[in-house]
Amino acid sequence: MGTMLAVTFHLITEKYQKMTIEEIAKRLVVLCRQGKFETAQQELYSNDITSTELQATEAFQKVTKGLPAVLEKGKKFEEMTETMHHIEVSEPIIAGNSFACTLRMEMTMKGQGHMDMTELCVYEVKDGKVTAETFYV
Repeated sequence: MGTMLAVTFHLITEKYQKMTIEEIAKRLVVLCRQGKFETAQQELYSNDITSTELQATEAFQKVTKGLPAVLEKGKKFEEMTETMHHIEVSEPIIAGNSFACTLRMEMTMKGQGHMDMTELCVYEVKDGKVTAETFYV
């Protein structure tokens, strides 16, 4: 009975330990390469996330705050996408409490045709969660 309790305690504490920035960066890259952007956001982002698009568009405001709003932004992007042809994500570069990677998406957008877009994605991490993301096009 003692061993079972020890294993259960280990599994519970392991689940709630904060991830390192290296673990967060690698996990985010893996999920993005699979096109699982929402999973990455739900799993790795702080509830107080701030998402910044330096190139604000008609469809997306420059700053989005809070996890629910960021998830909604992702759903809006998915609805605008007719076909995702290819996703390519670089290995992360880590510096202090930040990391960056490039994201290339080749897609067909509804009413806009084929697009091949590459952006630099910069993430800030605090207390084991992504607290800010900024996209440079």
